[in-house]
Amino acid sequence: MKLGARGLGGSEVTFEPMRRRHLPAVIRIEHNAHPKAWSIGVFNSEISQPEGSRYYVVARSGGKVAGYGGLMFVADEAHVTNVAVAPSLRRQGVGTLLLAHLAREATRRGCTAITLEVRVGNVGAQELYKKFGFTAAGVRRNYYPETKEDALIMWLYNLRSPQVQSRISQLESQAHA
Repeated sequence: MKLGARGLGGSEVTFEPMRRRHLPAVIRIEHNAHPKAWSIGVFNSEISQPEGSRYYVVARSGGKVAGYGGLMFVADEAHVTNVAVAPSLRRQGVGTLLLAHLAREATRRGCTAITLEVRVGNVGAQELYKKFGFTAAGVRRNYYPETKEDALIMWLYNLRSPQVQSRISQLESQAHA
């Protein structure tokens, strides 16, 4: 089931719900993206959570998993649990399309805000989040013990506002222009 399609430098990017069959590719990306990678067991647990509490998706391009992302829902807020792009496709718009897709899903489910944590040293990811309108709201000390890094807590408020929705549309357009 394709959830949406966007162009990426001539290749189509499609989104589909994350399934167990995707996990080998997801794990390869995960180990390249995060110092303390989630295990296959964690991903299995997340995608097996009750309907409505989680949302996990893979982005596919050229027949391969190009990236993935996930949301956890609490009341009218969404929390980005994990997001990553294959190393060979970074800085090509896949991350932007993934985050836009997650924001659209959160909007569809009635969320008014999205939050996430990002390593303070991951400036590239922070810049992407800022483009969407996320702002820093605090720091979680030693959140990433494997790298002895703090986490920057970021929020995107007023998710359903015309201004935020317009910004998301604009970023999607730029990512596949």
